Amino acid sequence: MEFLIERLPLYLEGAWVTVQLTAGGIALAFVLAMFFGILGTRSGRFPRAVSTVYVEVFRGIAALVIMFWMAYALPIATGFQLEGRFAAILAVGLNLGAYGAEVVRGAINAVPRAQVEATVALNMSWSQRMRLVVLPQAWAQMLPTFGNLSIELMKATAVVYLIGVADLTAVAQQMRQGTGETVLAFMGALVLYYLIAQVMILGIRLLERRANRRLGRIPSDGGGLLGLLRPPTPAAGGGK
Repeated sequence: MEFLIERLPLYLEGAWVTVQLTAGGIALAFVLAMFFGILGTRSGRFPRAVSTVYVEVFRGIAALVIMFWMAYALPIATGFQLEGRFAAILAVGLNLGAYGAEVVRGAINAVPRAQVEATVALNMSWSQRMRLVVLPQAWAQMLPTFGNLSIELMKATAVVYLIGVADLTAVAQQMRQGTGETVLAFMGALVLYYLIAQVMILGIRLLERRANRRLGRIPSDGGGLLGLLRPPTPAAGGGK
């Protein structure tokens, strides 16, 4: 315990880098997922083809390979050197964004066809249909899977030390090499990764409950803090 307490500031610095990488990767992945996911639902062949190419390419390549390419191959090919953290964010964002795009596409297609047809009958534009009817319902369906993808993205950042980024895993590795205390060195990283994941899970569940409450699927009180500790359960007869 004394080992971890003495080195806590170093672990917290590494954890802060991990949080920054996770936040940046989630932001990029979310933008890409929404753009290419919505593009994949359009009626034209060209938009769907563009979405399919992005999804299949980046879903089929490991995030670590993309990271190495961004950090080492891109400078040789273009002469442009990316900063390590930015390369890592691009890699995990591009990779997880491809998975997220399929989540968005599936959630949008799951919205009842009758509701979409009703918006057409009301002479709503495409942007009005998406903003007022389709996306609010699809958003509630996307969130559980988005939460899982966000956790996976956070865990994917554990390899960024391989391109020289001093994240939480890099700190644990340095502690192991410097002190020989393998178990204690990685125990500190294990606990902090777990805490980061739990905070993310609580945040996602809060968003889930808010989205379902706006759709009338759960009671307005939401069960308080204890309600956030368990997955949201739709109210009887809700969402019809």
